[in-house]
Amino acid sequence: MEVQILSLCDAATISGGKINILGIFDQIFAPAEPVAAPPCAVVIRMTFEKIEQGNKALRLAFIDAEGVQIMPNLDASVQVQVPEQAPYATVQVVLAIPQLVLPRFGEYAVALAVNDREEQRTPLHLLRIAPQQ
Repeated sequence: MEVQILSLCDAATISGGKINILGIFDQIFAPAEPVAAPPCAVVIRMTFEKIEQGNKALRLAFIDAEGVQIMPNLDASVQVQVPEQAPYATVQVVLAIPQLVLPRFGEYAVALAVNDREEQRTPLHLLRIAPQQ
């Protein structure tokens, strides 16, 4: 298995086997904490070889720098089936996040686990900016 994309973005769709991603980000700037970010999404694209076929449980954990969860996990399940003529299967998932709340300035991560094994993390930073006058 290979994770090709794990990213936060403003929005994403899957159409005709292609992922359309709008506004990838890994930093949020705000004058004060906590921050309730607007709705966003997580995009996942993975490939699996024939020997890895079967049901896969996906779990996204949103954690702070100490590994403490900051919101409930997002869970999904996918069935991996490699077509007869193909060397691998591609799995693409878009998970909507209605509201992402970051309690304090600092470093966060989105951790992807497949069948309870962490496979990849993507960073997210909440950074302070001066309030606008």
